[in-house]
Amino acid sequence: QMELEALRSIYEGDLCFRELSPVSFQYRIGESGDPKAFLIEVSWPETYPQTAPVISMDAFFNNTISSAIKQSILDKLKVEVEANLGTAMTYTLFEYAKDNKELFMENQPVNTVTSVSNSIAIGTPDVPTSKKKDKKEQLSKTQKRKLADKTDNKGELPRGWNWVDVIK
Repeated sequence: QMELEALRSIYEGDLCFRELSPVSFQYRIGESGDPKAFLIEVSWPETYPQTAPVISMDAFFNNTISSAIKQSILDKLKVEVEANLGTAMTYTLFEYAKDNKELFMENQPVNTVTSVSNSIAIGTPDVPTSKKKDKKEQLSKTQKRKLADKTDNKGELPRGWNWVDVIK
């Protein structure tokens, strides 16, 4: 109970922390746009803190991380769990992961390809995709003339061009 209250007060207003239930918590390590960000889920068993909490990285947020990197992060966190067995350690685990984020993710490639895009490309031959430039909308001569009549020498519409005449 005391650790639960402490976690709620420490992470109050922190967008990275999420309480899934009174015994299950998620914490996002890294900013949301960061390609090396990951999510840790910690669940407390009945006999916690005498037994180790269940640490998971199965969240959808972690789909871009390779399974080898996930396993190495979990192994390093389990070493930290063994060192803190018998004490309240959820906060310690989250802070340890935050402090060592760069070390955990050093072998993670920044641009990863998910399995979904691989399955789409299976049936198609390898054809280099060229980037097409977006074409500007072509105006006819009369459209250009009307536009030129409405705008000043800088190409801007005059002040009040869309005003409504109330007295009329």
